[in-house]
Amino acid sequence: MIEQTLRLSNDILVSDLYGSLDENIKLIEKEYDVSIVNRGSDMKISGKKNNVNSTVKVLNSLSEIIRKGEPINEQIIRYVISLTYDGNENSIKDLLDDIICITSKGKPIKPKTYGQKKYVDDINKNIITLGIGPAGTGKTYLAVAMAVAAFKAKQVSRIILTRPAVEAGEKLGFLPGDMQNKVDPYLRPLYDALYDMIGGEVYLRMIEKGIIEIAPLAFMRGRTLDDSFIILDEAQNTTTEQMKMFLTRLGFSSKAVITGDITQIDLPFGKKSGLIEASKILTDVEGIAISYFTEKDVVRHPLVQKIVSAYQKYEEGKA
Repeated sequence: MIEQTLRLSNDILVSDLYGSLDENIKLIEKEYDVSIVNRGSDMKISGKKNNVNSTVKVLNSLSEIIRKGEPINEQIIRYVISLTYDGNENSIKDLLDDIICITSKGKPIKPKTYGQKKYVDDINKNIITLGIGPAGTGKTYLAVAMAVAAFKAKQVSRIILTRPAVEAGEKLGFLPGDMQNKVDPYLRPLYDALYDMIGGEVYLRMIEKGIIEIAPLAFMRGRTLDDSFIILDEAQNTTTEQMKMFLTRLGFSSKAVITGDITQIDLPFGKKSGLIEASKILTDVEGIAISYFTEKDVVRHPLVQKIVSAYQKYEEGKA
């Protein structure tokens, strides 16, 4: 058993580290089987040598995150712990300064994991990027943030968001309202992301001017999309023909992001996913990048990460 003292910069940092009802510190104590006691601006960590050393690394990384103005929560703590196990705890600093855009409420949008950072870098460097991974990894949200940033930087003149309305199938015609009313439920996640980024008033103005277009994938047929940032969401539900159609819509000065979760395919039995095929066919094509996310990149409630991990183990066991 050893004891180490970690001296922090101020008392506010200590309270931020501890969290409400000391929940952050309790999580770290449980993970490493150590005792952490606060005395003023000092934190005394006692336990087995390796565990204490790892705890100090985690606390230093979390302190750096707080100094950068970022709140910490269970998801961030668990991610820092996973980086520490891999010996990459210091690299968390690389994520903190990479701001994509600012939301309508003044909140900076940043990649929170290395999977997300690679995804953002791939979008910046390539014409087409495929983002493939489980729910909660920020694939759609970050793609919308990148689209808004590209528009504000005058890199594109419009934003086009689309999804296949697979779940509706042939029942679409029986839903009440006009075509926009029928497809709105399938496009709601895209509306929500845009509302968060630019605010409702600006969003409505951009829709009226045709700067933002949100439509089901079928509406893309026969078009050439120039000077646009195009996002195809839920692409695991495209067929081979739909994916090829979408990829060949790309015009000059445009960029496309294709997102999907290949574990949640809703296509009829016997239909191949266009996203799975595209990820194999386009692997070595210059100007196209494929970013894969894992459960470590999940940024929703920590329970979502555990659910994704449990399903992944189950599928691996079946295979």
